[in-house]
Amino acid sequence: MNLISYLGRRVTVFIDRPLGSAHPRHPNMIYPVNYGFIPNTVSGDGAEIDCYILGIDQPIDRIEVCIIALIERYNDCEDKLVGAPEGICYTREELERAVSFQEQYFHTRIHMYSEGAIT
Repeated sequence: MNLISYLGRRVTVFIDRPLGSAHPRHPNMIYPVNYGFIPNTVSGDGAEIDCYILGIDQPIDRIEVCIIALIERYNDCEDKLVGAPEGICYTREELERAVSFQEQYFHTRIHMYSEGAIT
């Protein structure tokens, strides 16, 4: 499935890297947001599709969110989704800042979902 088709959809995300946790291979990278995966999906790396969760300021283990953005990575084998609780909106700049802790290492394009339109 093309990940752009997830924009605007509600999905359940299981969190395997909660806010405040360290990256498993880079212990100096601390997650400032919750980060997880959509079960029973397949991403470009063969694992489940990953998703940043914005709008939650405490560690969680699972959440249902609306997919508000797709981060297309040009120099990696997998893209990332961004989800937020329904009704919480972000500007492109706010979203870029929230995920820059990890996305700064990739050449990306962000596709955003806003009121039925993809920008």
